[in-house]
Amino acid sequence: MALISNGTTIFDAGAMASGFGGDFRFIKKLTASSSSTLEFVDGSSNVVLDNTFKEYVFHFVNLHPQTDDVRFQFNMSVDGGSNYNVTKTTTVFETSHKEDNSEAGLGYSGRTLSEDLAQSTSFQNLTIGTGNDNDQNLAGKLTLFNPSDTTFVKHFLVDTQWSNFRDSSFRWFVGGYGNTTSAVNAVQFKFDSGNIDSGDILLFGVN
Repeated sequence: MALISNGTTIFDAGAMASGFGGDFRFIKKLTASSSSTLEFVDGSSNVVLDNTFKEYVFHFVNLHPQTDDVRFQFNMSVDGGSNYNVTKTTTVFETSHKEDNSEAGLGYSGRTLSEDLAQSTSFQNLTIGTGNDNDQNLAGKLTLFNPSDTTFVKHFLVDTQWSNFRDSSFRWFVGGYGNTTSAVNAVQFKFDSGNIDSGDILLFGVN
C-alpha cells in the first residue's frame, strides 16, 4: 500500500521497502488508561520479544502522567515479567530550555542528580519532573539491541522529550546495558508515582 499518492511506495505490509535498511515491523501497541504499568512480555498478547529480531524499538507517544513532577522509568526481566530487576550500568545527559527563556542548560545528569546507574537493579529513569498539566506529556523512543542473545550484555539507547512541571522543554539521552547474559524477554514502563493517565507505547522489530 503506497503512502505517497502517485509516487514511490515507501512502506509495504508494515515493512520498510528495500533501499532504506532493514525491515521495520510493527508488533504491538499498548494504550494507557490510568495504568500503573505498561508491560511487553514475550509470548503474551501477541508480543514478540525474542530472537525474531535483532533490534526492538519502543516508541512513546503522548504519555501523560496522573501525578505532577514524576519520573518515567523502565526495567527489564529475564523471567517473563515475574521480576523486573536486571542489573544495569547507564549514563545520562540532557538539554533543557524554559518557556520564558530565563534558563537553559546542557550537561551530564549523572553526577549531580544521580540519574545514572552503576550495577543497579533499580528502574532506570527516562525523564525527571514530567508535568501533568492538561497539555503536558512526553514522547521518545527506546532501542533494545539483541535481547535474546545469551552471550553478551544487553545494550539500549533512549531519546526522550517532555514538558517539565516547571514549564521547560527537556530532552534526555540515556545509554547503558543490562549486565546479563540471560535472554531479556519482558520490558516494563511506569512512572515512579501515580499512574500513566493516557498515551501509547508502540513496539517495533527491526531485522
